[in-house]
Amino acid sequence: MEILYIWVSTLAMKIKDLIILLLCLSANICFAQNDRESREAFTLKLAVDSVRFYQQEVKKSKYFVKENTLQIYPGEHVFVEAEIKEGIIESMKVVRENKNPSKTIEIEFLQNTEEKENTGMTLEVSNPFNKMLHYDAMMYIVGRNEWIKTSIIPVRSKLKSFEMWNDVIITLVLDNWRLEK
Repeated sequence: MEILYIWVSTLAMKIKDLIILLLCLSANICFAQNDRESREAFTLKLAVDSVRFYQQEVKKSKYFVKENTLQIYPGEHVFVEAEIKEGIIESMKVVRENKNPSKTIEIEFLQNTEEKENTGMTLEVSNPFNKMLHYDAMMYIVGRNEWIKTSIIPVRSKLKSFEMWNDVIITLVLDNWRLEK
């Protein structure tokens, strides 16, 4: 009888441990379902002028090419959740939905065209924070084989900024994200 009691007690503890493990795993899966680490492969096609266009196959790739360094292509619209500690952006990740508006930067990069001709590129960045948001940017444009630094205007608290260029930009890299002290 005592052996049966020990066996039942051991079995109950294992079942309890298994239930706790399953709950933890399901919680991790539920919370991670909003993460969007990589973009799917796609064909980037940009108008250059009324006759020419630029086309590139973009492979499945991570949005963040290194810590807090976001690469974005024309046509992409991303939500970037930022973790802030003591006024410093500690980490960033792309998410599928804006479930945490108070800490999610919304970024959209577009090519504007008129009659199949480039009329400019626009980067829209929204700042959800109570402080001015700063970042740096580099662009890779059609006709050049190098990264080019470009100036960026800081985004005021709770507002959106619009950056515009006449160049046909293949991709932008946004990094050095920081809040005004």
